[in-house]
Order: sequence, then C-alpha cells, then structure tokens
Amino acid sequence: MNNIAFLGGGNIATAIIGGLLNTGYAGTDISVADPDQKQCRKLSQMGVSIASTNSQAAQNADVILICVKPDQVEIATTAIVPLRPDQLVISVAAGINTTSLKQWLGSANLVRCMPNTPALIGEGMMALFAEAELSQAHRCLATTLMSAVGETRWFQQESDLDVVTAISGSGPAYFFYLMESLIDAAMALGLDDQSARQLVLQTALGTAKMAKGNAASPQELRIQVTSPGGTTQAACTVLKDQQLPAIIVKAVTAAQQRSVELGEG
Repeated sequence: MNNIAFLGGGNIATAIIGGLLNTGYAGTDISVADPDQKQCRKLSQMGVSIASTNSQAAQNADVILICVKPDQVEIATTAIVPLRPDQLVISVAAGINTTSLKQWLGSANLVRCMPNTPALIGEGMMALFAEAELSQAHRCLATTLMSAVGETRWFQQESDLDVVTAISGSGPAYFFYLMESLIDAAMALGLDDQSARQLVLQTALGTAKMAKGNAASPQELRIQVTSPGGTTQAACTVLKDQQLPAIIVKAVTAAQQRSVELGEG
C-alpha cells in the first residue's frame, strides 16, 4: 500500500483521509503536516501520523497531497524538493496552475484536483487534470485515491478546471442559495421554519437522486412533472419570464472568470 503525505490538514484533507481510512488504508501509511496543533490532535485521533514539517511528511511518501491554502502553496512545495522520480504530487489548491506548480516543484509527476465540499460526506465531485506525459499508473493511482470521497472525472484541458470550479466547486453554494430561498418563500406563505426546512431539503435530496438514477435528462424530468395549466407550470412560467436560465449562465460565467483571474495571480 502506498504511503501518503498531506501538506495541510484542513477540511478537504480531513475528508480525503477519512475516505481513505474507510476504504482500508492504514493510519500508519498516512502522514500529515499542519501548523494548527488543534487540527493535528484531531487528525492524530483518527490514527494517522503527524509530521513536524512538510519536508518530514513528504520524505518517505509515494503520494504527496498539497492541501494548503493557495497563498501557502509556494512555501509548502519548495520545502519538499527535490522529489524522487517515482513520487506523485496531487494539488487540491484552487487557482494554482500547473505552470506555477512545476516552477516550484521542478520535474514532478503532477495532478491537479478540483474538489468540492460534499467530499466531506463522501459525496464529492473530484475533477482531475494532468499533462499528457503523466503515466497511466499514476493516473489510476490518483483516481483510486480521490474516489475515496466521491466521483472522479478527468479533463483534457487545464482551462476546463476554471469551468469545473464555477460548476461543481462553487456549485454547492448555488443549491444552498436555492434551498435558502425556497425555505424563506415557504415561511413567507405561512409555514413554520421546521416544516419549511424539511419540505425543501427532502425535496432537494429526492430530486437529485431521481435525476442521477434516471436515463432521462433533467429537462425531460422537469417536463414530466409540469402538467399543462397546473401549479408547477405557473411557477416555471415566472422563472422563465424572469430569465432564470440567463441569470445562471451569467453567474457561472462570473465564477469561471474569477477562477481565471486567481490562476493568473
């Protein structure tokens, strides 16, 4: 089994570690370096090893995950060079592109990963990118590790990760915003908070499961539940008249452009 080092032990790192432990990885095969001693104690209770420095964590690792905040990536990566030719580096740092990572790491087997917060409950969407020369063995290893906290998908162009960031990276906030708005609407129409919350959250959960488990597209499913002249059509007509699809495109485009800006420094 591969030895895995985490540079940074925050929420995403903790989620991935938990997923790995649940899939059979031994805590003794995982090391973490993080300056937050409270977080280190929490991770230690999960059974993983705590390293005093990034260099110590990475020294004997087969796979190194960069899980620090974007403004700390240069410091973290330069502390672990030179790397062995067989080591795989996976970065989950948002907005830090391959060019910058290779500048700091030198010649490295490198994968960029764009996760999202549902990884915290094992339902993440983990988007992956690597340059063409990365070996198939390393690609398979990255897929296996990231699959511990959700689904994975590889992308051909690094620029696709800016769109991924706008769709699945920021996406949970969009759905939370819709849930929030529906709860507020229910309460404005007279329902109590607990009833509104239960109705909205269970409807969201059931709808997502229906969409994922159905060969029909979301558009087809929407049409199926929209009876002509009925209540659903009344609501959808308002959403269409208020140009909801155009608003969503505009919002996602803003997120994608901001991701590009962050990548450019």
